[in-house]
Amino acid sequence: MLSTPVRTVRRLLAATATLTLAVGLAGAAPAGATGRDAQGGEPLPGYTIENPPLAPLVVGDKPTTVRQGVHRHAGYIIEVPARWNGDLVLWAHGYRGQGTVLSPEPPAFGLRQRLLEQGYAWASSSYDRNGFDIRSGVLGTKDLADHFGRTVRRPQHTYVAGVSMGGYVIGRSLEQYPGFYDGALPMCGVLGDQTLLDFYLDYNLVAQALAGVPAYPTPADYLTNAVPRIQVALGLAGLTPTGPDTTTDRGKQLRAVTVNRSGGPRPGADAAFALWKDFLFSISVPTGSGNSPAQRPGQLSTNLLTRYTPNSPVNVNATVQRVAPENVWQRLLPTLTEVPQIAGRPTAPVLSLHGLGDLFVPFSMEQAYATDVARHGRSKLVVQRAIRATQHCEFTPAEASAAWDDLVSWVRTGKRPAGDTVTDPAVVARPDYGCRFSDRAAYAAGVGTRRLYPAC
Repeated sequence: MLSTPVRTVRRLLAATATLTLAVGLAGAAPAGATGRDAQGGEPLPGYTIENPPLAPLVVGDKPTTVRQGVHRHAGYIIEVPARWNGDLVLWAHGYRGQGTVLSPEPPAFGLRQRLLEQGYAWASSSYDRNGFDIRSGVLGTKDLADHFGRTVRRPQHTYVAGVSMGGYVIGRSLEQYPGFYDGALPMCGVLGDQTLLDFYLDYNLVAQALAGVPAYPTPADYLTNAVPRIQVALGLAGLTPTGPDTTTDRGKQLRAVTVNRSGGPRPGADAAFALWKDFLFSISVPTGSGNSPAQRPGQLSTNLLTRYTPNSPVNVNATVQRVAPENVWQRLLPTLTEVPQIAGRPTAPVLSLHGLGDLFVPFSMEQAYATDVARHGRSKLVVQRAIRATQHCEFTPAEASAAWDDLVSWVRTGKRPAGDTVTDPAVVARPDYGCRFSDRAAYAAGVGTRRLYPAC
């Protein structure tokens, strides 16, 4: 984890040094923008902004007020209901790839409508650049909050909510600006920071070791040459979430290792592996053309200190290729880098949602965050909820709305809402784990991947 004790940091640096010795690493104006300001009223060179006009909603027989524009090189949307309660919700969007088009988005899962009906204003930034750039998200979200205060009015309370990489933005924002945000709702968030990159590396290196197909650094024909051979050797090619188990003994070991690295035995874990197995090979292929961590985040990943379980039938801990972080100093810096640390020091109530079977941003992210928060004595500020779903960010409006309402009540009353235990393996492995906060109507309707889990 990124909030690593000094002892572990020293081990990582020593291991890196040992391994090194052994082996010898102007854009167009936004569409639909209604205003600009003197501070960065154009996108950065090479970027364009798409921000088509957002139609106001009618709340309480009165239309909302929508403001759109460019601030500090980022597109933004601000929406304020006619009967504003004085509070603001910032929305932090997820990963947009390495493209050059920037676009803000409304809150998802029906939250836009719910927030406005409850009297909240909301605002969303595109950030000033794409890529896995957490710093851009942290700064852009705070800049937009300040811009709202100058152009609308300073809010009484400021909340931040978001998804996926936006959860990473949220986790770091609470520590970057202590006391600024009053409550946070990260969903399917990268709260384990750079350990997400380690998980991707783990999957590919362990699969290669078990199949006897070494392919790291990843060659250009990895997906068309090495991966098909790995799939055949491990019996993955015909594996589906609802079909027969086609895995070989070594394929079963890969599945077990992946389950353990993604959160441990839990309901729906085998089906989740079958659904995500191919994607996890593709995520290892570099997608950026630059050398910065935001453009090529895999340069921060490592498995030097990782112990894999189970370790049979193959002694994978002895045979797996060990990889040091190419950019070790960027990995260890405590400052706000492009892909920074989340230390586990929240300064406001945090209520998070996470799918049990999500392997793009696995459930282990919640466990890493809970462990870090506990280390700093702040567990009372964090409530986490497991949702029985397998796709990335697969939440229903009912699940998101319940979480939002409980967060607001917590901030207003100080009464901490209920959540799930995420760090006790025996609890997580229970057959009914995740039932408490999962939308049973979604299961009954067969929505998404809900039926990959037994009925609660």
